[in-house]
Formats: sequence, structure tokens, C-alpha cells
Amino acid sequence: MRLAFHSRVAIDIARIMRHYEEVAGGQLAGEVYAEIQTHFVAVAKTPETHRKYSGDLRRVNLTRFPYHFLYRIAGDHVRVLVVRHHRRHPNVGLSRR
Repeated sequence: MRLAFHSRVAIDIARIMRHYEEVAGGQLAGEVYAEIQTHFVAVAKTPETHRKYSGDLRRVNLTRFPYHFLYRIAGDHVRVLVVRHHRRHPNVGLSRR
């Protein structure tokens, strides 16, 4: 399936990477980015294997880092709505379409 992203997903990822660059340096920021990308590719290949979060939203947890992203299957594409920290308020990003 084709991936589509809400316009704010790039901002979400940039914020996460900026945090890791500040606290641990560029290498760790690159590692979190690589893990996010790996999970995006996996979702595009098998979008229905990930658990439902709420309604038609599905959630994917990163393996090494305390982040997850929410997406929905819409026709022939997967739309990623938000990438957020596990401890963010559960409503963050849910109004995105």
C-alpha cells in the first residue's frame, strides 16, 4: 500500500529528532529516525496486522524508543496521522484526518 502523511507528521518527527540531538547527539537521533522509517515501511507492507487503537485507528509502537504512531487504512493507502511519545495525552493528534 501507499503511505500518506498528515502534514504535521514531519513536525512530530523533527521535534523527536531535535530532542535526541540535544540530549544524546546526532547518532541517536539518526537511530530513532531509522526506526520510525522501518516501521512505516512495515505498515505499508502489512497494514492490517497492527492492532486497533480506537475505531479505525491503528497503533504501532517503536521497539527501542518510547514513541508510537497512529494510522488508518483509507482505500488503497495508509494515512499516518501522528507520531507521539507514549506519555503524551491520549487525545494528541486524534483530531487529525
